[in-house]
Amino acid sequence: MFRGIVSTKYPTYLFFGAPGSGKGTQGSTIGTLPRFFHCACGDVFRRIDTRNPIGQAFLEYSSNGRLVPDEITVELWKVSIEHAVEARTFKPDIDFLVLDGIPRNTNQAELMADVIDVRRVFHLNCPDRDKVVARLKKRALKDNRLDDANEDVIRRRLDTYEKESLPLLDYYGPELTVEIDATEPPVVVLQTILTHIVKDRKNPGDFTETPHS
Repeated sequence: MFRGIVSTKYPTYLFFGAPGSGKGTQGSTIGTLPRFFHCACGDVFRRIDTRNPIGQAFLEYSSNGRLVPDEITVELWKVSIEHAVEARTFKPDIDFLVLDGIPRNTNQAELMADVIDVRRVFHLNCPDRDKVVARLKKRALKDNRLDDANEDVIRRRLDTYEKESLPLLDYYGPELTVEIDATEPPVVVLQTILTHIVKDRKNPGDFTETPHS
């Protein structure tokens, strides 16, 4: 079980968007900067220790093709963050947490509300479905993930995103959300993100909790 190492919430930037929007690329890029720690949900799942109870519970669902409950997903994420804190790769007293791929829905957001203090939600928006489909097919071929290159599979993933994940924007509200055109070149998207982060750091009074410099 997650033991709750810190008494205050982790200051967090969320990268949010449909599959193929580039949120993982932007999140990992920001995570290379000093005082930022990037945690992608996919990485959490790839590092699961199936010898412990929570890892076994995840394996029981995933190996049978069943949807993993939000409670198990969030618990796995919390354990992963705890390990990062213990290893000092994530220093919550001075680092910002950068997340992509989690939370995926409002239930997960509520389960994480006592752990993360969301400073900004960067919504990488790409309303043109055909562009997203083309980008995902190209990525699947590049990474040799041929199943992901199936257009029907891609469109179902986009349907699931719109039904389950888009409501997160309402959950966090427009005051925290930064809308970004994901069809812009990655360097332009990155510049927009950095502009907002720098602005936040220059105006720490906008937030109730800010890591020490």
